[in-house]
Amino acid sequence: MPLPPYSLTPAELGSLLEAERGGAAFVAYRDGAGDLRLAPLGTVSSVTIGRGRQNDLELGWDAEVSRTHAQLLLIGEEWMLVDDGLSRNGSFVNGERIQGRRRLVDGDVLRVGRTSLVFRAPGLTPDSTAVGELAAHVKLTEGERRVLVALCRPLFAPGGAGMPAGNREIAGELHLTSDGVKTHIRSLFAKLGIEDLPQYRKRTELARRAIETGLVTRHELGA
Repeated sequence: MPLPPYSLTPAELGSLLEAERGGAAFVAYRDGAGDLRLAPLGTVSSVTIGRGRQNDLELGWDAEVSRTHAQLLLIGEEWMLVDDGLSRNGSFVNGERIQGRRRLVDGDVLRVGRTSLVFRAPGLTPDSTAVGELAAHVKLTEGERRVLVALCRPLFAPGGAGMPAGNREIAGELHLTSDGVKTHIRSLFAKLGIEDLPQYRKRTELARRAIETGLVTRHELGA
């Protein structure tokens, strides 16, 4: 798992949160020495990734990365990961090997060689087509739906802290055991494609995707 919370120093966590609050797109990864790197994408239209020194993102320590491996491409307001066959070992988004181009959304985990990079674009408005496709393909059990609604409810509660509910809070509301809630939460992480995200971001990202895709509606949250 890239950037697990227990491996982040206070300074690293502070830098990561500051970059997220800025709203601009960036990628976060660890270099060959294990140090956290935050690479802003800015307003450039193309960022090359590879082992060679000519690349914008040089991953020289990773022998499984090709000299020129892949490209981050900005088209309009959308970032794409592009691998048109340049790489020897392929490029992956959330564990799935891509062919050609893949549109990126905030929180996607990219892997080139042995290196994982977390794509962050906190200010990016989700594409409505991609959101609709996700909602159409995610099938939830009744138990998972109830847990998901309970998880999201505090986000819109009057005077709420704006954070998703914890497992104990959900268990109390739904009269479930904590282990039962954890089982549903793990299944939801898998179904919404966020298993590879840093642990400290998973619950917030789960709630965000649930609301943006329409899996949870504001009417349900107010019920």
